[in-house]
Amino acid sequence: MSRRFLNRLATATALTLLTALPVAAESLADAMVAAYRTSPLMEQNRAVLRAADEDVAQAIATLRPVIDWSVSHTLQRGGVNISSLGLTAQMTIYDFGRSQVAIDRTKELVLATRQSLISVEQEVLYTAVQAFFNVRSATEQVELQGNSVRLLQQERQAAQDRFDVGEITLTDVSLANAQLAASRAALASAEGQLEIARESYRSATGAAPRSALNAPPPLPQRPESLDAARNLGQRNHPAMKQAQHQASAAELGVAAAKAERNPSVSARAEIGITRTLSPTASDPDNYGSNRNAEASISMSQRLYSGGQLSSLLRQSMAQRDQSRASLLNVARQIDLAVGEAWAGIDVSRAQIRAIDEQIAAAQQAYDGVREEATLGARTTLDVLDAEQSLLEARADKITAEAELQLAHYQLLAAMGLLTVENLKLGIPTYDPSEYYNAVRDAPYTSRQGENLDRVLRALGRGN
Repeated sequence: MSRRFLNRLATATALTLLTALPVAAESLADAMVAAYRTSPLMEQNRAVLRAADEDVAQAIATLRPVIDWSVSHTLQRGGVNISSLGLTAQMTIYDFGRSQVAIDRTKELVLATRQSLISVEQEVLYTAVQAFFNVRSATEQVELQGNSVRLLQQERQAAQDRFDVGEITLTDVSLANAQLAASRAALASAEGQLEIARESYRSATGAAPRSALNAPPPLPQRPESLDAARNLGQRNHPAMKQAQHQASAAELGVAAAKAERNPSVSARAEIGITRTLSPTASDPDNYGSNRNAEASISMSQRLYSGGQLSSLLRQSMAQRDQSRASLLNVARQIDLAVGEAWAGIDVSRAQIRAIDEQIAAAQQAYDGVREEATLGARTTLDVLDAEQSLLEARADKITAEAELQLAHYQLLAAMGLLTVENLKLGIPTYDPSEYYNAVRDAPYTSRQGENLDRVLRALGRGN
């Protein structure tokens, strides 16, 4: 009996200790990892990339034979039946570079789409960062407003006590009540903003935040100068790389339009069997089978298309000019984003320094006014005003600190460095080359086809 009792006691004690353990707080890295793993936007754009990979396979397939089969049965007047079975194969032997240009162009578009996926990754991670700091900032605002309510409750009680002994008037008590009511309204607003921030966090990461969020990590190191940051942005930003690949694809589009005027050489082979049945069985001429086989090589070139080929060439040249202009515009937008984030960091730092001085002065003023009020040299309104100034300064510092953190991550995104790999989050990332390597040779059935099936199963798309 005593042993059973001791076992039960040990089990109960262990359960109590386990339930008493605090829930592990989430870190900023946890939020970004969750966003990367659960984002439907990432899944959507990965599928877009896989669709672009298939364009390469389709372009390569144009260089391979096309085999068709056909079966027909014809009933003619007089009851004559004609049945035929045929197999046809045709293949482009040489098209003077037309197909190769198309393949190269689709490859450039695949590379551009890969960079677009990285841009989406940056967007997803920054949304998670923003949601994380919004929750922390909103939580701190709730704590600050809650402290203010408790302090004003004390002030209101002190005003009531002083009124009861005749030191102050009813007006002073009413001012304290009004300020307390305003503080409670501010607390309710802060709690509402916290709920909104929690919903944004849920949307960004796939789950609501736990009861607590860890303190943010040290601020990311920024380059030594604004020019260095801009140079990094021009080299690393996925939007810049995407625009470069799109410009290359547009150049190849011009070459493809010119190649449409080239001749092409193709081969064709056909085998078939035709069987004729006649209702007049006694006539052997009305019954029989014919087998045929033929092969041919032909060369053709379009001489006149009603101006279509010329129009396609002019269109491709306009699209090339558009891509070049877009490349320049993207470069300017990156410089702008880097400059804005850099300035945001400097502004937030200056604001925090000024607010720290403001808080110190407001705290000293509040302590002095409150002490003077106990001696009758200050009114209740003076105390409430001093407390409100101190509260506003502390609230401004919470906002400024969150903006400083966000500005650093904005700078990382503007330089193209807000990625799982660069942040060293320690999780496996999506490999865009795996699917591409499985489909680039347009597999049907082979070892490559088996590899493709394996990749699709890994992506959760296979059976």
